[in-house]
Amino acid sequence: MRRDDLPAPESGMLLTHFLTVADVPRSRDFYAGVLGGEVVLDENPCIVRLANSWLIMNPGGGPTPDKPDVTLHPPDDPRTATSFLNLRVADIERCYREWSALGAEFLTPPIDRKAEIRCYLRDPDGYLIEVGQSTGLLHGVLADPPAGGR
Repeated sequence: MRRDDLPAPESGMLLTHFLTVADVPRSRDFYAGVLGGEVVLDENPCIVRLANSWLIMNPGGGPTPDKPDVTLHPPDDPRTATSFLNLRVADIERCYREWSALGAEFLTPPIDRKAEIRCYLRDPDGYLIEVGQSTGLLHGVLADPPAGGR
């Protein structure tokens, strides 16, 4: 393993995303096998380099000295989300076809939302993942306000 493979900047900062998962091998296989990430470390923690970022995955658990009142667990209600991964792609139709063939289950096919074409899928633990391709946004067309917004 090379230092460049790890999310360990020599200066400044970089962004990674931590996922609490129920089954590390299953999640690792999804992010590497379906979405095309590169496994950097198998476990403790699992690290997958995906595009220009890293996903860090570990099972849930109770409080630790550095987070004394926090318990980690995968999502428990697929109808609600407080955050999600947002993957920006150059060709959403290709991603939709290829990832579907590899077992990804999308909520809908890609839908044109004026500023972008997008669709959503879930990982094995139920984490929501948006896949989007900027279209109108590149020409100054903005998205409609969120549903229920002002």
